[in-house]
Amino acid sequence: MNTLYYFHDPMCSWCWGYRPESQLLFDKLPKGVTRVNVLGGLAPDSDEPMPAALREAIPGTWRRIENLLGTKFNYDFWTKCAPRRSTYPACRAVIAAAKQGAEEEMIHAIQRAYYLQARNPSDLEMLAELAAEIGLDRSRFVEDIRSAGVEDELQRQIAFALQAPISGFPSLALEAGSRLHPVAVDYQDHRRTLDEIGKLVA
Repeated sequence: MNTLYYFHDPMCSWCWGYRPESQLLFDKLPKGVTRVNVLGGLAPDSDEPMPAALREAIPGTWRRIENLLGTKFNYDFWTKCAPRRSTYPACRAVIAAAKQGAEEEMIHAIQRAYYLQARNPSDLEMLAELAAEIGLDRSRFVEDIRSAGVEDELQRQIAFALQAPISGFPSLALEAGSRLHPVAVDYQDHRRTLDEIGKLVA
């Protein structure tokens, strides 16, 4: 059995841009290849307002992705919310949701909230709202997201991402033949990535 690791962060804008092709890729993986998500943790916990330079830079990144890939973004986020450079809460939300069998649902819910609905996934209350919206037990979710076990799992995934042969998010790496092989991310044609994976497992 071979494992394709997908290194991501639910608040990574390039991961949002990659979503359509990544879903096609994951749906068509060769027999014998399983996919495992790994949270990279872009930005640790912070209650400080996002620095002005980042508040200018990130919308610029959104525009580049929009122009290159046609990805939709709602720029109202930057006027309606109080942005913080903090993605760990959203990462913990994914792990907490996975405990209720809803990892993928939470990733997509966070992305929709952040990029389309101008809601702030750095806020625990908003993440709890998302948990309820996707049908999770809200009180259990809140208990889990604050737990030492979820924090330990986040740190384990971040440590794995740091030692993997990747640079940035999203990234892919295939474990085959006891080695971890970097796999190119193609934002516009998942078939190229499929071909590369096929050669590695042949």
